[in-house]
Amino acid sequence: MSATVAESLFSRLEPLLPGVSKPIQYVGGELNSVHKEWDSVDVHWALMYPDAYEIGLPNQGVQILYEVLNESEHALAERTYAVWPDMEATMREHGIAQFTVDGHRPVRAFDVFGISFSTELGYTNLLTALDLAGIPLRAVDRTDDDPIVIAGGHAAFNPEPIADFIDAAVLGDGEEIVLAIAEVVREWKLEGSPGGRVELLRRLAVSGGVYVPRFYDVRYAEDGSLAAVVPNVPGVPARVRKHTLMDLDSWPFPRNPLVPLAETVHERFSVEIFRGCTRGCRFCQAGMITRPVRERSITTIGDMVENGIRKSGFEEVGLLSLSSADHTEIADVAKGLADRYEGSNVSLSLPSTRVDAFNITLANEFSRNGRRSGLTFAPEGGSERMRKVINKMVTEEDLIRTVAAAYSNGWRQVKLYFMCGLPTETDEDVLEIADLAKKVIAKGREVSGRNDIRCTVSIGGFVPKPHTPFQWASQLDAETTDERLRKLREMVRADKRFGRAIGFRYHDGKPGIVEGLLSRGDRRVGRVIEAVWRDGGRFDGWSEHFSYERWLSCAERELAGTGVDVDWFTTRERGYDEVLPWDHLDSGLDKDWLWEDWEDALDPTSADVEDCRWTPCYDCGVCPEMGTDIQVGPTGRQLLPLSVV
Repeated sequence: MSATVAESLFSRLEPLLPGVSKPIQYVGGELNSVHKEWDSVDVHWALMYPDAYEIGLPNQGVQILYEVLNESEHALAERTYAVWPDMEATMREHGIAQFTVDGHRPVRAFDVFGISFSTELGYTNLLTALDLAGIPLRAVDRTDDDPIVIAGGHAAFNPEPIADFIDAAVLGDGEEIVLAIAEVVREWKLEGSPGGRVELLRRLAVSGGVYVPRFYDVRYAEDGSLAAVVPNVPGVPARVRKHTLMDLDSWPFPRNPLVPLAETVHERFSVEIFRGCTRGCRFCQAGMITRPVRERSITTIGDMVENGIRKSGFEEVGLLSLSSADHTEIADVAKGLADRYEGSNVSLSLPSTRVDAFNITLANEFSRNGRRSGLTFAPEGGSERMRKVINKMVTEEDLIRTVAAAYSNGWRQVKLYFMCGLPTETDEDVLEIADLAKKVIAKGREVSGRNDIRCTVSIGGFVPKPHTPFQWASQLDAETTDERLRKLREMVRADKRFGRAIGFRYHDGKPGIVEGLLSRGDRRVGRVIEAVWRDGGRFDGWSEHFSYERWLSCAERELAGTGVDVDWFTTRERGYDEVLPWDHLDSGLDKDWLWEDWEDALDPTSADVEDCRWTPCYDCGVCPEMGTDIQVGPTGRQLLPLSVV
């Protein structure tokens, strides 16, 4: 597709590496990385996680797609990551294009450039990569020599703010759709690329599973609100559906986990034990857009763990999902794996655990090899009232009982995660976090008979997300967020009996406002992103690079005359009749159900919404809309111990 030569840039790159920080991240050649001959396949993919190597390499989504594509006889995939500012300057000075770390080939030489966004704060890094690659920033300016730029990941469920910069977006699970896209590209190339890139994009769009923004017109009302998003070519669906992989056991990836050369944020092998969550936390986009629940069987989990340890040499295995202790066979999984690796160097870990799904037997199985890291729980809301608003059905008694069990069984450190700025929240709701932390310390001292008990309180700012019941909510302004957190910090520090035992970590409210602008923005926000990037915006997810003032000044300038501003996108509550920028993108969730759940959140007399795995259906819409169903155990299978070599 591209006229760009696909030869390695490494001979030009290597002499420059001693002059940049962490040069090892640009070298490639990691254990289990893949290098296929360019001419042996028809379709070439460059996959990007738009952050630094240390964040991007462990990302499971990119690793899985990298492996799935490279197993195909007709495709190859190579990886690229965001380069640090010193490397960017060096590349610009010496005329070196954005390159892959596998073959050090220029990204522009590939047919498809796929970017996986876990967070919207990576958008400016996308523009850097496009510019360094020599790919025009705006999709309308690209020629047949440029790759098709496709966005995926959770942020792709509202890709409108980056609609000008991408050719397409894919919603949902990627394993099957990347192969389908590769086949469409392959057929088009073998036919001689008829109709150029516009025809290729049309073929992808009419499939119904790929969103191509250029084939949809956006209309605005006189007051600046969105009036409609409608197709502008025949055959393109009015709503684009998400993809759902139903049989996880048939896709046990990654089979060949990448082992980083440089230090990364997660030095472990991770196995996704199930996908989806139906707990119904109203703030949680991940739980809403990944429905329904699909569990991996105990035998597949065991095989993946054994294979991953053998192929990677990692000694820690993380069992991942949105709520890992909710796997219906988690007790058997924990005991089976603990039996299998007892006496070895292999340790097992669960990420953040629901208070009401935790039990000490489970914790003891995961720490059987002697490694006892701290336990993390996420009550999310400081007060009982707030936890009811967000449908987090955890009482203060549940939390105290759980931490009492942990402290009495030898744990010394507990981390509690909360959010600030939730709908209807008051100062008092936030200050109750301090009272809860003190009660946790007091109970820990009581049951353990020790004074070296620690509790770390970690607080994030709430950002309303698309496809959740809170998509209509107003976001708390940065100043009020910071003031509430200041009061909370002072309340904790002023307590001489408990203050020193309570750690306090939080982010100020400013990055959350920018994330809110990007997560609920429409296409007009694209000009703000570009202006911020041209003004030097990079790595906005990193506090040392983030500039709130830059974002606000660029937004004020670029949104002038549109009738909307940053507050319009962030701190304003929406109404039921408002057209939302993502209404034409189908996550399977019924909009009326989401609205009713939003109204229930504001009604103190409403009942809790139980997990629909164990109750009658709540009519969220996903299963009938997507032709899917909840898949949970028990399977009746057993995980047999293996002798440890």
